[in-house]
Amino acid sequence: MQAKIFFGSSAVNGEIFNERRSPYSGEVVSMAPVCSAEDAKKALIIAQEAAKAAKASTLAQRCAWILDVAQKLRENKEEIAKTLTDEVGKPITFARVEVERCIETLTLSAETMRTMHGETINTDAMASGKKTTAFFKREPVGVVVAITPFNFPLNLVAHKLAPALVAGNSVVLKPTPEAPLTAYKFAKLFVESDYAVENALSVVYGDAEVGSALVTSDIPRVISFTGSVPVGNIIAKSAGIKKVGLELGGNAATYIDKSADISLAASRCAIGAFVNSGQVCISLQRIYVNAEIYDEFAQKMAEETQKLVVGSPYDDTTFMGPLIDDDAATRAMGWVESAIEQGAIPLLPPHREGRMFHPCVMANVTDDMAIVCEEVFAPIVSLVKVDSFDDALPRMNNSPYGLQFSVFTNDLKLTQRAIDELDAGGIVINDMPTLRFDIQPYGGVKLSGVGREGPKFAIEEMTEIKSIVIC
Repeated sequence: MQAKIFFGSSAVNGEIFNERRSPYSGEVVSMAPVCSAEDAKKALIIAQEAAKAAKASTLAQRCAWILDVAQKLRENKEEIAKTLTDEVGKPITFARVEVERCIETLTLSAETMRTMHGETINTDAMASGKKTTAFFKREPVGVVVAITPFNFPLNLVAHKLAPALVAGNSVVLKPTPEAPLTAYKFAKLFVESDYAVENALSVVYGDAEVGSALVTSDIPRVISFTGSVPVGNIIAKSAGIKKVGLELGGNAATYIDKSADISLAASRCAIGAFVNSGQVCISLQRIYVNAEIYDEFAQKMAEETQKLVVGSPYDDTTFMGPLIDDDAATRAMGWVESAIEQGAIPLLPPHREGRMFHPCVMANVTDDMAIVCEEVFAPIVSLVKVDSFDDALPRMNNSPYGLQFSVFTNDLKLTQRAIDELDAGGIVINDMPTLRFDIQPYGGVKLSGVGREGPKFAIEEMTEIKSIVIC
């Protein structure tokens, strides 16, 4: 099926198309129009005009719009889930979960916006002040540009579209080239809704040329990007004076304390390391294990990993499908081979069949190995033996990334130290660092980005505060 460009509410066929092939079968599963910088500029001009109508629309209409999309998505759940599986190879069970989470993100956005408001200010609080009627209110920023990745090509689009639109903005979306049809089908629900604000959503497809035209334009007030650090760095340097939200890479770590439930820790770590084939910004990559329980944990971790089913993403029992492309699989095997050459020991034999890369647990890993220092974005996890949390803490923090960390422990004082001293945007106790609830603030520190997602926090990013004084 062919995706279409949305210039506002008008669906337009492209003249040239790119094929999207299944990472699993190699078959053509979708076609996307090849867009140009001029297409991006056209979409922005339409969005600029539509922003006026979006701002003038009622909150009741916008909430009804978002909830209508959620309902339509619920009615088309299986079709959208299969499209996800077709385009990015996500196992169908997890594709269905992503659709459910997307529905929740939409619902949360509408519910949150209904209760967001300004507040009054006591301008006579200081001697220099005086009694007035003073307050602030939130207003939409105008135009939002949303640029989204392949690993969650539905829910991460929702995390940008729903807060932006329900707040009264217009949006130009550039979805990942790996899942154009998923984005098109989702956007179509917005455009065709009876509650839609005319022309408030546009969709264009492409890579650097289109992205650059969107980011460098003076029209958008907010750029919301999820993707790699190198691209995020380019956006930050070229965006100019506008709000820029960057959700970038990670190198998630956990510490397994000797007081922890080892069976629970191993079970959750196996999921955290290998869900979505490790293609998650908060995928568990480094496991620092107390030396007293290292051998026991390593054995249980290997056992839990062996239980995971690798195979066809269309099979309900499959836990792991293919990596997104051949380059990703080749890069993953390179990480493993390099670590083995440096002395690391795989607890399970490394195994690759094309884009199918089986989960790999590496032991005897040291801090100077690239497999620990860099973001692997693949189903590879490393075990590092440490003497204590005091030993693990600086090593966990010694990363250019700081998205999410976790600690498994039943020691209350250690829990408090982890919360206070780990340098990351999110800390999880007694579960994998890959845990994310869509209602929470989500984002990182250092090279992991700036700004926060989650409906309430994204709405704050996508609105401006206006201060009013009546004397």
